[in-house]
Amino acid sequence: MPVSPNDQPEILNLLGDLIAKARAAGADAADAVLFDSASVSLSQRLGATEKLERSESGDLGLRVFIGKRQAIVSSSDRSAKALGELVERAVAMARVVPEDPFAGLADPDQIAHSFPEIDILDPAEPDIEILMERARRAEEAALAVAGVTNSEGADAGWSRSTIAIAASNGFAGSYGVSRQSLSASVLVGTGTGMERDYDYDSKVYGADLRDAADIGREAGERAVRRLNPRRMKSGKLPVVFDPRASRGLLGHLTGAISGPSIARGTSFLKDKMGERIFPEGVTIIDDPHVMRGLRSRPFDAEGVAVRRHTIIEDGRLTTWLLDLRSARQLGLATTGHAARGTSGPPGPAPANVYMAAGKRSRADLLAEIKEGFYVTDLMGMGVNGVTGDYSRGAGGFWIENGVITHPVNEMTIAGNLKDMFLNMEAADDLELRFGMDAPTVRIDGMMIAGL
Repeated sequence: MPVSPNDQPEILNLLGDLIAKARAAGADAADAVLFDSASVSLSQRLGATEKLERSESGDLGLRVFIGKRQAIVSSSDRSAKALGELVERAVAMARVVPEDPFAGLADPDQIAHSFPEIDILDPAEPDIEILMERARRAEEAALAVAGVTNSEGADAGWSRSTIAIAASNGFAGSYGVSRQSLSASVLVGTGTGMERDYDYDSKVYGADLRDAADIGREAGERAVRRLNPRRMKSGKLPVVFDPRASRGLLGHLTGAISGPSIARGTSFLKDKMGERIFPEGVTIIDDPHVMRGLRSRPFDAEGVAVRRHTIIEDGRLTTWLLDLRSARQLGLATTGHAARGTSGPPGPAPANVYMAAGKRSRADLLAEIKEGFYVTDLMGMGVNGVTGDYSRGAGGFWIENGVITHPVNEMTIAGNLKDMFLNMEAADDLELRFGMDAPTVRIDGMMIAGL
């Protein structure tokens, strides 16, 4: 859960002191960010533990401004001497770098003054035995599926981080986040006919994870369904994206409406604000306030208040994703999407993004297809963000007379994202699981290359 600045006094006092030293050394303004994290990762294969690691790390970054010049320096050493040198280096660098007319902190009326309750920190660290038991149950369930011949292993993990930000504009805030995860991956077949598949889950709270045996069983059953794939003929046919593939389309959308791409003119959607780029009825939401959401946050990396945005409303594009710098370039206000590490400047990034469920079932979407391709896996990075051209390797299943039939692989699907978005229909099977989620979607008229 997010915490008030008063709940992390030592961390915020450290950052406040760092900013004060930077101001005393000649900086006109400054901000500082800190990350403390701990994690445990466990891997098991064929009943034996292959890896058990615990790591802890801490890092902080200082950004200083002299006029419109800015410099950023980071350090993992928090001794007084190291922090003094950090300030000296940052101020010295800021005196000589070129000016950036769009650089600067948020105005006082833009910063967050209250922190919403979003419950993104599980205070309990799981015992190692619990992680081992999860991995064991997942792998055993996967190996118990008829047809599974070998295991690539099961992985269980936990992490917890503290994030703190302070700035000379008066902002100071911190919050904690946690993650627990579980995955299983198995093999089927023999020799050159081997196939693999997986299943996984990740949640803020361990109690919300799917049952370990269900994850393992699903991994095994998915792998078995992939046996004896074929390579099909080429043509222009309907393509149906399984939810684990369709959510990638949202990633292409958010990348195309990111402020820096729009400001540089390097996005295929640069001239589409206010226009219909999806069919009527399509809604896509970005919500940083989802309870226990994997990408939820109480404020952004510039201390700006965050809120829910309807990115696509009734098919129309309504907003860019902006941090302060890209907003100033475009003559707009930040949308509160800034994200950053300790060694680089902020840049926009989405929060919890999802496409609202459609009105028809997946079965209804499939029933009308005489011949088509049901995609479960995508390979390669063949997407041009400037033109929208899309070409990726794909695997999945063939659709015949409205029914999913045999597995296929070594296929390529191609189109242009502008056309794909406009010809997209969403099914009613949305599940909010990963922080970027979409239901099954159907896109007619894509090029499919195989034989």
